[in-house]
Amino acid sequence: MHQFQLNGRPVQVDVEDDMPLLWVLRDELGHTGTKFGCGIAACGACTVHLNGGAVRSCVVPISAVAGQSVQTIETQDDAILTRLQAAWVQHQVPQCGYCQSGMLMAATALLRENAKPSDADIDAAMTNICRCGTYQRVRAAIHTAAGASPSASGRDKGAA
Repeated sequence: MHQFQLNGRPVQVDVEDDMPLLWVLRDELGHTGTKFGCGIAACGACTVHLNGGAVRSCVVPISAVAGQSVQTIETQDDAILTRLQAAWVQHQVPQCGYCQSGMLMAATALLRENAKPSDADIDAAMTNICRCGTYQRVRAAIHTAAGASPSASGRDKGAA
């Protein structure tokens, strides 16, 4: 039996120790906002927070989260995430939308660590893959959520 906090609530699951957190979230607990992309921690679609830090849930075994705090895109009480979601809409970041929950969770962790990131900080932290190529929009949205004006190199010029 594995116990941890999920979005501020205690949960308990009876699964194998090596089951990836991603499958526990999706298949056992019904939190389908966290997406499966690659299964090898390369794409970031499965990004969630573990004790506040961004992790790729497809490679984190459930045994590694015992007694810890996991936050998914379904959380309701994160002011940074709420600001980012509004900025995502403002800058028309979502295209197909598949990567968005992982992108938002990675961006939330970034702003929690660095309230005013530079373009270089954003580029270094945002390693999630977006098949639609909305990276400039992501950067602009992060600057907006941080309350900063994007630099000329980070402006959304309307291109996807």
